[in-house]
Amino acid sequence: MKINLKKATLIKRYKRFLADITLEDGTETTLHVANTGTMTGCAEPGDTIWYSTSTNPKRKYPFSWELTQTKDNHFICVNTMRANQLVEEAIKTELISELIGYKNLKREVKYGNENSKIDIYLSQRTANPTKKDAYIEVKSVTLLGQTTKQKTEGQGFFPDAVTVRGQKHLRELTTLSHQGTRTVLFFAILHSGINKVCAASHIDEKYSQLLTAAQAANVEVIAYKANFQLISNQLEVQLTKSISVNNQ
Repeated sequence: MKINLKKATLIKRYKRFLADITLEDGTETTLHVANTGTMTGCAEPGDTIWYSTSTNPKRKYPFSWELTQTKDNHFICVNTMRANQLVEEAIKTELISELIGYKNLKREVKYGNENSKIDIYLSQRTANPTKKDAYIEVKSVTLLGQTTKQKTEGQGFFPDAVTVRGQKHLRELTTLSHQGTRTVLFFAILHSGINKVCAASHIDEKYSQLLTAAQAANVEVIAYKANFQLISNQLEVQLTKSISVNNQ
């Protein structure tokens, strides 16, 4: 994925979906933040941020916060909408070894007993027609551990806030898996400093418990880390590296 970006300096994030920034010419303005989480470690005042620009005349805020470049020179994709796009692209280009060989890919397919929509549905396995269709739930991971040891080891966590919606998705995947359906929880690691990931039991204990139950029910849990290349004002990002998932 390639995105044209411009640089700014973060003043502050507020009201969840808004942030104030200083442009390179010194002008202060407000941009849209496509992220409902706490963005811990991703939104420190003074951080360099990179934003895209929409040409939609109906948008009140044409700028969208895409990337944070931290003082430690980590890159973090904070636009959670990019996670599904990156996973779809990686599947289609066969970068995800666990998900190679499906003919059809659909987004936002209704499923389950709790009025859910799966992020990605794969069907018609070409290499092995008897292989099961796959229901894939995608989660964007941007929370790097806050202790010195966690940072040094690159320990990432999900979620960064209590997620009732995420809990529901795990219940839905677990139920499907018990019925014999192939189900996948996909952690898209969008922080260059994260090298492994686990459930954030210290933030959402219920989510951690549900993840343990999902794994016991044979829900596949995989994680791939994004590679960031920022050349001039163009960002190229791909999910290229499989990393370990260890639930705690």
